[in-house]
Amino acid sequence: MTRRPGNGRPGTGLTPRQPPESASSSYYGQPVLHPPNWAAVDIAGYFFLGGLAGVSSLLGAGAQVAGLPALARTAKLGAAVAIGGSLVALVHDLGRPGRFLNMLRVLKPTSPMSLGSWLLSGYTPMAGVAAASALTGRAPRIGALATGTAALLGPAVVEYTGVLIGDTAIPAWQDGHREIPFIFAGSAAAAAGGLGMLGAPAAQAGPARRVAALGVAVDLAATRLMHERIGLVTEAYERGRAGRLMRAARVLSMGGAIGGLVFGRRSRIASALCGTALLAGSLCTRFGVFEAGVASARDPRYTVVPQRARRR
Repeated sequence: MTRRPGNGRPGTGLTPRQPPESASSSYYGQPVLHPPNWAAVDIAGYFFLGGLAGVSSLLGAGAQVAGLPALARTAKLGAAVAIGGSLVALVHDLGRPGRFLNMLRVLKPTSPMSLGSWLLSGYTPMAGVAAASALTGRAPRIGALATGTAALLGPAVVEYTGVLIGDTAIPAWQDGHREIPFIFAGSAAAAAGGLGMLGAPAAQAGPARRVAALGVAVDLAATRLMHERIGLVTEAYERGRAGRLMRAARVLSMGGAIGGLVFGRRSRIASALCGTALLAGSLCTRFGVFEAGVASARDPRYTVVPQRARRR
């Protein structure tokens, strides 16, 4: 009589069934990781708008110092609107405002989420005051102080979301934790430059064009380095919805940056079109990174195979 496989209980003399060493699936077909239950529109939009706001504050401060009022006004207003939209997206994903306020009850220096919550609480009113002063022309000294403070906090607003997702167990994010902050920073610079090109006259949009071109270069270089370093998990960025989004991001970003430098200085229409392409490319990058993370969590290969390679 053939004995049926046991379940590994004491006294049976049998051990649990094990998958073959070459298998890339998890035990009994169960997921190794739970995919993030974040809504793509909320969280990818939160990443995009926060990055746009942070670099726009830097661009607005620089434009004010350089005597480019239209560009400064566009960047400051864009920063205020973007950070407001970013907070709305975050709170919507959390479910109710009280959950965001609860994160301000303590300050944990080791928690990117805790630091990010306090950072947004300090940056948002400064961006709002800077925009209000630029639009109304009132309280210029207070507006200048708010502009400078927002510009100082802007880089941290840009970077902390990249650090935040790199600190998770999601393979596509955790394995790319070195490069994702640079990808986010480059993408944010491209978006802020694109907004400046869209809203300011071509004669004043020179700094925006240069910021956008630099951002695209950083974004593409960091993405290339990440793909070369992370091995198998690169597939999550190249296949399916994430792959389509990342390819669209490259085309839109490169086209917008090159077109802005070549044609944007002579034509307001060309400048606006290239700025729109840069904004769309940055948005595709954020959604592409988000979708790659979700796909890598759903496929056990991206967790099991790298672990076995590290063990060997």
